[in-house]
Amino acid sequence: MTMNLFSLRGRTALVTGARTGIGRAIAVGLAQAGADVVLLGRESNLDETQAEVEAAGAKAEQVVVDLTNPEAIEPALRPLLERRKIDVLVNNAGIIHRADAAVSSLSDWRRVMNVNLDSTFVLCQAVGRPMLERGAGKIVNIASLLSFQGGIRVPAYAASKHAVAGLTKALANEWAPRNIQVNAIAPGYIRTNNTTALQADPEREPAIRARIPAGRWGNPEDLVGAAVFLSSSASDYVTGHVLAVDGGWMAR
Repeated sequence: MTMNLFSLRGRTALVTGARTGIGRAIAVGLAQAGADVVLLGRESNLDETQAEVEAAGAKAEQVVVDLTNPEAIEPALRPLLERRKIDVLVNNAGIIHRADAAVSSLSDWRRVMNVNLDSTFVLCQAVGRPMLERGAGKIVNIASLLSFQGGIRVPAYAASKHAVAGLTKALANEWAPRNIQVNAIAPGYIRTNNTTALQADPEREPAIRARIPAGRWGNPEDLVGAAVFLSSSASDYVTGHVLAVDGGWMAR
C-alpha cells in the first residue's frame, strides 16, 4: 500500500524543457511511475524523449511553444487544456547567461527572465486554473541552489531563481485550500548543458566538487525521486517547500 502513494497511474503530467537533461529525466521518470506525459518545448525536437516515455508504457504528446515569448503560451496550451486534464505541471525549462554584471545587457536579462520566471508564472496560471476548478493538482517548479545564493557572473539567473522560490511559496499559500500543492526542487550542480562551462573550468570545477559532501556532480536522474514524490499522493501535505537535491552542498 505504501508504494501506491508514489504511483502516478491514471494521471497526466506536463513537463517543460524535456528535450535533454533534467527535464528529460523527469519526464521519463514520471512515465515510469505511471503517468502519461505532455512534452512542451520550443521546437519539434522532442521525439527521442517521447520514444523513451512511450517505451516506459506511457502515452506522450508534444506541444511546441517558444517560452521566450510568454504571451504565446496560453494560446498554444488552450487546445490541449480543452481536451485533457493535466494533473501535474513540472516547470523545468530554463536558460542561463554568463557575463559580468557590469556588462550584462538588458536584452539578455529580459530573455532569462522571460523563460525562467515569466513563463513559469504564465504556465502556473494556465494549468492551475483548471486545477482550481477541480480542487486537485500538483505543481513542481525547478528552482536552483541560486534560489539561496548569488552565484558568480549569472545575475539574471540568480534573480530569476530567487523569484521562482518566492512564486512557489506565494502560489502554495493561495492554492493549498483548493488541494493544490505547489513545491520546487533546487538541483545542486548537475551535469547538464547549462553547466557545461563550469564542468570544463579547470579552477571552478574541482572547487565545486570539493564542497559537495557526496563527492560528485549530480546526474539528471538524481532528480527523479524528488519529482515523483512531489507529483504523487505521497506529498499531499507538503506545499510551499523548496527541496534541495544537491549531494549535501547546502549543508556544508
